[in-house]
Amino acid sequence: MDKQKLNWVTWAVLAIAVLLVALMLGGSLNRTAHITLPPSDLPRDPAAGDGGDSSGVTVVEITPETVQAAVSSLSRPENYGRNMTLEYLWDGGGGTVELYTIVRGPWTRVDRGLPDGNTRISLTNGEKTYIWYGYDQDAEVAVLPAGEFSADVEQSIPTYEDILDLPVEDISLADYRPLDTLTCIYVETAADEAGYSTRYWVSVENGLLVQAERLLGENAVYRMTSLYVDQTEYDASRFTLPDGTVLLDDGGTESMVPIN
Repeated sequence: MDKQKLNWVTWAVLAIAVLLVALMLGGSLNRTAHITLPPSDLPRDPAAGDGGDSSGVTVVEITPETVQAAVSSLSRPENYGRNMTLEYLWDGGGGTVELYTIVRGPWTRVDRGLPDGNTRISLTNGEKTYIWYGYDQDAEVAVLPAGEFSADVEQSIPTYEDILDLPVEDISLADYRPLDTLTCIYVETAADEAGYSTRYWVSVENGLLVQAERLLGENAVYRMTSLYVDQTEYDASRFTLPDGTVLLDDGGTESMVPIN
């Protein structure tokens, strides 16, 4: 399996993200710790040089050379829920999968709609994965070691932190750019030997991948979209097996005692 994995924000949040980038890049790129932001209502042209102003303020650019530091400065929220749409595209057709994902601490729950109208539910913490179908209390649960199947793989989305492991020459384009009402760090990889490339849009507000595309040549073969994130701490009932076994108690620890 290929593992190249992938709001209109307030000035304050974007400033924090870019400040962290500036601090990380300061030693090697001889930039100052004082930064200003690119216009949030326009795509950022990585080739445009602002050069700072008379007060010594310097714009931190997002380029193929600096984007890995920018991505490493972001972090995903510990608690959130969101809908995701996955599109699989081919000549003359395509298919769509709808997911609802809830995350709390180490646990990720994915409710995946199936073509027959049923729902596949999975719960994983990176060590164990529980899978069952439908919402009946007597549903049979499969328990599997998570192994290499991360929460991102379970959701069928790229793990965009893999950008950090890419050789710089494999990153063909990187900049700031808007997506709907969001401001994102955009990264595009060069085509691999088979002709595939990947595009990532990562929200600078919450550090989540909000869109990704997999292309063969110029044609998209996969697209993931999830623009709205609800940063709610969902209760333990969402991390409970059909027989009532709670995997996450209100203190955030695993409990395998069934509910009476």
